[in-house]
Parts: sequence; C-alpha cells; structure tokens
Amino acid sequence: MVAETSEPHYLGHRQRLRERFRRAGGSGFEDYELLELLLFSAIPRRDVKPLAKALIERFGGYAAVLSASRTDLERIDGLGEVAVDAILAVREASIRLVREEAFSQPVLSGWQQLIDYCRADMARAKIEHFRLIFLDRRNRVISDELQQAGTVDHAPVYPREVARRCLELSATAVILVHNHPSGDPAPSRADIDITREISKALAAIGVMVHDHIVIGRRGHASFKSMGLL
Repeated sequence: MVAETSEPHYLGHRQRLRERFRRAGGSGFEDYELLELLLFSAIPRRDVKPLAKALIERFGGYAAVLSASRTDLERIDGLGEVAVDAILAVREASIRLVREEAFSQPVLSGWQQLIDYCRADMARAKIEHFRLIFLDRRNRVISDELQQAGTVDHAPVYPREVARRCLELSATAVILVHNHPSGDPAPSRADIDITREISKALAAIGVMVHDHIVIGRRGHASFKSMGLL
C-alpha cells in the first residue's frame, strides 16, 4: 500500500501570500512578508518565513536588507548565492528607478528626487563615497560619477581632478555628494575645507558648485542651505 503524500505546508502559505499581494499590493504587508515574496523564487523548496524574519531582525528592516552588502548577506545561514543575487538585483532596480526620476528633469527643479536618489544609493554604505553630478547650462545631468571610495571616515577627492573632469564633459556646474557612514550628516571641518578648495578650483574655469550634500542614515545636510557655499 502506497502512503498518501501531502504538499509541504509552506506551499499553501505562499499561495495565500501571493493572492493577498495581487489584491492589495504591498498595503498592509509586514516587512518580512515582502521579503518572503522576494525569496519565493530564489528558494523554491523551503519555508522562507523564518529566514525572512531572521534577515529583518539582523539588519533592522526591509530597506536595510536591500541595502546590505553582498559580504554581509553571504554570512546569513540559509541564504544562498541565488537569493543574495535576487536581493541585490531588487536594490539596484530601486536605485535606478529613483535615479531616473531624479534626472528626468533639470536637477534644481526636482531637488527632493535628487536627495531621494542619493539617500537610496549612499545612506547605508559602510565606507565613504564621494560622487560628482555634472550639469549642463540647463542644469540637466551630463554625468553622475562615483569619484572615490575611501574608508569609514574619509574619501579622498582632488580639486584638480574634479576640474579636469568638468572640462572633459563641458560641464558648467557640479553637485558634490558624499556620505557619512556614522549616520550623522553634519559636515566636518575637512568637508568644509575640501569644498572650498574645489569651489575655488572650479571658479577659475567658470564652473559653479551648486551644492555639497552630505548623506547619512539620519538625514542629509546641504552646504548651500547651511550658508557654507
């Protein structure tokens, strides 16, 4: 006599979760439930609810999971390469979405979209990154470039190299952006000094520094708004 087999319990749970999502989108979903949906395809033959909850607890929320580095994700027991790739792909898609919204119009007309993009891309980075956003005469983006990646509290940037790149791109203005891994976006003395050096170097070639934005997990700081430019 052949024993009857039953479907694993998690298959019914997956179907119910998917049906809820189709009816209501993400409205009313807990962070771990959204993460479960993401993990379903990457891990097809296992109950992923415990893993999703463990990820949320480890990193502090859905957005924090998406912002985690590959190295940190690979340390999580039960999260294989395919699942890590899926999480990082969703993060990249999210960044590209907000980037497109930010750069589809003159930057100064969509300032909040620019801040949203910079926060999505840089707020949770564990080392400092210094990026340059080069603009044309109509304040449209010519190029968005990561200039330097440094340490936990320093990313070297050289005024002469910034000026050279502005000339190569025929840029007439630039926005400086860097992050503070500490989470506090308050500008340091070194931030103020390098901004003045860059502004002086660019003024000599007729390029304006519109702003220097410091990104942190707890918000952002604008040199222009603070009267530092």
